[in-house]
Amino acid sequence: MAAVTTTPRAARGLGRTSYYVLAGGLAVLFLFPLVWTAWASVAPAPGTSQDSGFGLGNYRTLLDYDAGLLHYLANSAVVSVLTVAVTLTVSLLGGYAFARFDFPGKNLLFLLTLAVLMVPYATLLIPLYVLLGMVGLQNSLVGLSLVLALFQLPFATFMMRISFEAVPKELEESALIDGCGTLRALTRIMVPAVRPGLITVGLFAFLAAWNDFIAPLILISDSAKAPLPLAIATLRQQSMGAIDYGATEAGVTVLAVPCLVLFVLLQRHYVRGFMSGALKG
Repeated sequence: MAAVTTTPRAARGLGRTSYYVLAGGLAVLFLFPLVWTAWASVAPAPGTSQDSGFGLGNYRTLLDYDAGLLHYLANSAVVSVLTVAVTLTVSLLGGYAFARFDFPGKNLLFLLTLAVLMVPYATLLIPLYVLLGMVGLQNSLVGLSLVLALFQLPFATFMMRISFEAVPKELEESALIDGCGTLRALTRIMVPAVRPGLITVGLFAFLAAWNDFIAPLILISDSAKAPLPLAIATLRQQSMGAIDYGATEAGVTVLAVPCLVLFVLLQRHYVRGFMSGALKG
């Protein structure tokens, strides 16, 4: 019996087909809950604001709830922007210092920074709540943003360190020889070189701040200062313990849209940011 041989071209075609089938299956698996939620938010359902026919009744309920959807969106936007700004600033400087300078206890300090990732997130919220009260930032969007940035900094600093280490030192040294100071070399030469890492860190910080529920639940007591996830959790509870699933699904859809748009726009930089550390050396 003659052996069946597979040409390299056929093998590549089979591998490509398998890749597309697997990627398509994973895409369907991950997108199905979101698509179902968006569909359910406009579909008719008893006990919701859209009890007959397809429409935007649940979104109208969400829009008019308490202080209003736009108000809660603004709160979430403020918290997210402040969190991203603090995370990018501190991780940029910290990652640059860890990557380019030698100082006593450098590696120990870096390990201690990463050790924060091993501490359960919720266990630190009560001490941080007390600390915010001592500095006058309790029940404020600024205080909430600082706490959210704190939990992003270990990963962000790690990301920025490997991004800076992937940039050849000769590039920075040539700028210093040409008369640039350290700060100017950082802002003019190094920051453009590590832009993918910065975008990756900023995207992670935004997604964490935009979707976080536990920290606002503990740190925010004024409903007018609640970000959107906390407002949706409050909205979903109706009288007699009934849950407004329609308005909840509408809120989840509204929450997901900015995340999807940002990820689609920045995915090229996001992938390059993760690859920068892998390609080092």
